[in-house]
Amino acid sequence: MRRPEFIARQSRCPSGLLGWLIAKVMAVETAPANMRALDLLELQTTDRVLDVGCGHGRTVERAASMVPEGFVAGVDLSERMVRMARRRNRRYIEAGRVEIKNGDSARIPYPERSFDKVCSVHTLYFWPDPQRHLREVHRVMKSGGRFVLGFGPKEDEQAASQFPSNVYRFYTSEEVRNLLRQVGFTEIETTSVQVGGRDIVFAAARARA
Repeated sequence: MRRPEFIARQSRCPSGLLGWLIAKVMAVETAPANMRALDLLELQTTDRVLDVGCGHGRTVERAASMVPEGFVAGVDLSERMVRMARRRNRRYIEAGRVEIKNGDSARIPYPERSFDKVCSVHTLYFWPDPQRHLREVHRVMKSGGRFVLGFGPKEDEQAASQFPSNVYRFYTSEEVRNLLRQVGFTEIETTSVQVGGRDIVFAAARARA
């Protein structure tokens, strides 16, 4: 069934009561893909980690438990999601181990070379200029840092057709590899897995010096 446009737009930036309800659904639907992304990050106990499009904050919470001597930040465009993520991570925030900011991934609110690891899942579709967003991700990463980008590929035509094209833009795996190369990422590897009956591609790459 094709997703209505107003629901698709809420998926991009949840707001109001409907946004809260959608966030609850997304927290369940996206959990397996988010956990897979964390596995692919190869986290170390002292890593500084960024979740771009952190949404409900469950991935931030899980990452914080995996880097007990590190730091985890989350950035999300939706004020509703930021409030939800902050509530969920209150104890880590109070301990100074987590920070959640409202912001656009085209202008990530952190200095250059702030993070060892960065992940972003199901965000690529909403970026009008993906190079700009990926360039920002690269900017805030330390040299040799690992980035994992999870997305539903354009090759899965049946799944892609369920989303309105004026809100979602899908890319092939090769297109994503090219985008990553163009902004400075190296050692790019893609893996396709079945998550919740859908194909999800994870592109893992290293930030170039």
